[in-house]
Amino acid sequence: MDKVKIVCENIGSTMEVEWGTTLGTIAEGLRSKSGQPFLAAYVNNTIRELDAKIGEPASVRFIDITHFEGSRVYQRTLFLALHKAVRDLYPNGRFRITHSVSRGFYCEIEGVTSTPEIVAAIKQRLDEIIAADMPIVRHKLPKDEVLELYRRLGFEDKVEIISSRPHLYITFYTLGDLAGYFYGALAPSTKYLHLYDLKVYYNGIYIAVPSRREPDKIEPMVPQDKMFDVFQEYRQWVDVMGVSNIGQLNRKIAEGDGSDLIKIAEAFHEKKLAAIADRIAEAHATKGTKVVLVSGPSSSGKTTFSKRLGIQLRILGLVPTMISLDDYFLDREDTPRDENGDYDFETIDALDIATFNDHLNRLFAGEKVDIPRYDFITGRRQWHDEPLQLSERSILIVEGIHGLNPKLTADIEEHLKFKVYISCLTSISMDDLSRIHTTDNRLIRRMVRDNAYRGTTAEATLKRWQSVRRGEEKYIFPYQENADVMFNSSLLYELPVLKNHLMPLLLSVPETEEVYGEAVRLLRFIDNFALLDGKEIPPTSLLREFIGGSSFTY
Repeated sequence: MDKVKIVCENIGSTMEVEWGTTLGTIAEGLRSKSGQPFLAAYVNNTIRELDAKIGEPASVRFIDITHFEGSRVYQRTLFLALHKAVRDLYPNGRFRITHSVSRGFYCEIEGVTSTPEIVAAIKQRLDEIIAADMPIVRHKLPKDEVLELYRRLGFEDKVEIISSRPHLYITFYTLGDLAGYFYGALAPSTKYLHLYDLKVYYNGIYIAVPSRREPDKIEPMVPQDKMFDVFQEYRQWVDVMGVSNIGQLNRKIAEGDGSDLIKIAEAFHEKKLAAIADRIAEAHATKGTKVVLVSGPSSSGKTTFSKRLGIQLRILGLVPTMISLDDYFLDREDTPRDENGDYDFETIDALDIATFNDHLNRLFAGEKVDIPRYDFITGRRQWHDEPLQLSERSILIVEGIHGLNPKLTADIEEHLKFKVYISCLTSISMDDLSRIHTTDNRLIRRMVRDNAYRGTTAEATLKRWQSVRRGEEKYIFPYQENADVMFNSSLLYELPVLKNHLMPLLLSVPETEEVYGEAVRLLRFIDNFALLDGKEIPPTSLLREFIGGSSFTY
């Protein structure tokens, strides 16, 4: 039989394998650095499942749960197995994984209020499925046959999305008598699910998954009640709107309702902004609140949110003044360095906290204060020609990633502060089992914006994204529950609009780059959306910060 040469990146050498050998067979002779089983592999920088066969020379890189995409492979496999466990016990109950929360995931069974006994029964059935090492089989059939299959199973969510996709053939997966639809790879069988936990959470079930950094340990559950409430509110809203998944969204667009979707989503944002402004005005009147601290992760829309909030506060008779935390960076030579010896601009210690607190207290005392402006080219602070002075009706809006960290405003009395957390908490899902990662939504926004306004390629943004995410995990997410109020900056119509801008950027990523696989994954993801023209998006929309055409100055 013919031999095929492959470069196995895990061992840094060339191997010869027989033509048609599966990736899973090759993986059996290898061991990951973490000791965890390989879940999938990148073949020429494109993700492939372990049942894929080698048919030509290739570069292969096996991944386990400690890899970013390996973790998602594990989660998708767990969700499919959990769906089967639930369906075996509650064949008429609609099972939905709605969103991430507290480092895990929240799911519900329609018509079933979770109890410890119910969760224990589901866990027992899931353990049986895992122990049975049930194979997960990938299929590719004509679209009409797949639609008929899902109709027989009663999975209208999958019928909706597949019906809206212009493809002749559809790839899907089966686990026993259950069929699932995913846009990413899955593990070959249920035996790869070495660790998980289920517990009662509100009316549903909390799914705990292994930590990427310590895969033999469950990711600790972090209380996020405020975040959960925001997710639930938006989830209920999109359900009422009839656009809780991509298929329904695509159908609305196809029926000519895109314009209404834009108007309604923007009105919802405006209503939420007005409500937040009302709370700030009340705090200003009753407690003497003087500063609004706005924090959130990359590409959440903090800048436009702050500007629109300022307009709402003006309506209420207040005088908003914006200060950027970036202007309080230490001079370059005093900036801390990270473990690689590079300047670390993400840490809060890169800010001159003492000067920032001194300036705020002096402003609140009615003094005139010279506010700095940081010059990123010279790496030094400059000073405004005119000092800033606040009036009785003034209120500061301070935007920056460290806004909710208590260390930032340690010298400021609590009653003077109002804290806002903003993030893009994607409200719709692909279908009942496949949620849309909020990080993907923000990454797409960032790629589009950085290419348009900073000349940054999609390749460069993808390479930097994991570093950005690590900074968020360390400096932003631990403090989000400190917020007085949370704002969801996602817009239910935005991904169909962003698709127009994103496709050419992703297609330009070279196949030779390691991030090519991530570009392919995002291409497959965005392919699920119908296109929507964004010409009716108002100039004050938060999305304009990313696609252009904003009436605000940035």
